[in-house]
Amino acid sequence: MARTARLVGESGYLHIIIRGIGKQVLFEDEWDYKYFISLMQRYSDETEVKICAYCLMDNHVHMLIHDEENISSLFMKKIEVSYAGFYNHKYERTGHLFQDRYRSEIIYDETYFVTVLRYILRNPEKAGFCKTENYRWSSYKYYFHNDVIIEDDLIRKIFRDLNDFNDYILTDSTDDCMEYDDRKDDEWGIRIIKKTLDIDSGTVLQSYSREERDDSLRKLKAAGISVRQLERLTGLNRGIIQRA
Repeated sequence: MARTARLVGESGYLHIIIRGIGKQVLFEDEWDYKYFISLMQRYSDETEVKICAYCLMDNHVHMLIHDEENISSLFMKKIEVSYAGFYNHKYERTGHLFQDRYRSEIIYDETYFVTVLRYILRNPEKAGFCKTENYRWSSYKYYFHNDVIIEDDLIRKIFRDLNDFNDYILTDSTDDCMEYDDRKDDEWGIRIIKKTLDIDSGTVLQSYSREERDDSLRKLKAAGISVRQLERLTGLNRGIIQRA
């Protein structure tokens, strides 16, 4: 993998997750998957929100998008409304299909960009479905092939070629990225910080001595807060949290 230059400021790159309400299955057959992918492509063309990666699982979807105009909410609304209408009509159901609002996180640098990329594409393998390269409903097979649905400009800059890309993506990892876990959302994380350290905000750790900070981080990780979540809640560098 080539050197990864740092993305500057608000990069426009986002990791997005949507999930079926109550873990409702979203895709019953291959035509459901195909229809959802067609909606992503249609509304990508309409809004100019670019899709860098996707993976459709049975009850949730991961996307890595590039949104320079800050209109990801419109892009997602179009997809969710259209697909819910299609699904409810096909399966004769009523009511909401997706749980709440989609979840998203900003990707500030290329190191985390490739982490999220691998995390999304390896989702089926980690879930025990099949090998990453054999899963039909992800964008894995589209890179370095000029496919219209995928924007892989940044990926081509980071990786030397397709072999370099595959070597990275197919390497087993313990990547820690945003997930859709109701039990361990950020509100839960804030409660754990207060309970464990008796402080009102995780950002207080920035004023601690190194020894006190690292000791606090170890306690929070032992309590079940992920590295990525601690990064958000404390404002501390990912490397500092991992080394504590």
